[in-house]
Amino acid sequence: MKKTFANHSLSLLLGAGLLLPVSVMAHGTQEHKKPDTNVQTVFEQTAWGIAGTPTKASRTVKVVMSDSMRFEPSSMQFKEGETVKFVVKNEGKLMHEFVLGTKDKNLEHAGLMKKFPGMAHDEPYMAHVAPGKTTEMVWTFNRSGEFEFACLIAGHFDAGMRGPLRVGK
Repeated sequence: MKKTFANHSLSLLLGAGLLLPVSVMAHGTQEHKKPDTNVQTVFEQTAWGIAGTPTKASRTVKVVMSDSMRFEPSSMQFKEGETVKFVVKNEGKLMHEFVLGTKDKNLEHAGLMKKFPGMAHDEPYMAHVAPGKTTEMVWTFNRSGEFEFACLIAGHFDAGMRGPLRVGK
């Protein structure tokens, strides 16, 4: 009996299908090796500080964001060298974010957010919080100066969703 192209293709597909379970099982049932937890994360120094370690936090500050385009508290003050754990809650129905930075840096980033509203970014000085959710962020203020916190989502910054942040010696 002659094998036609269709029969030959069917045989190849069936054969490949029968081998698939064997190849999947060959992977084994053991878990993959866990990542090395001794790897030290390197944090980037910014003009307004550096990512902090939760165990070093000496103070917790609760921050509430709302659709009135305001933060509570509306201003903040810290000491140079202080590590702070922020507990950031979004009480609104819109996505909000809590971003630490200089006034110029936040203004520049807010402009980019207008041009690219779906822009993906994830930095240790940013907390994106879905409606009704809460997240935490730890920051060490190792530089003194006048800074700010803001929501840089398009329109929110322009609506006044920002506040002054002072770090003194």
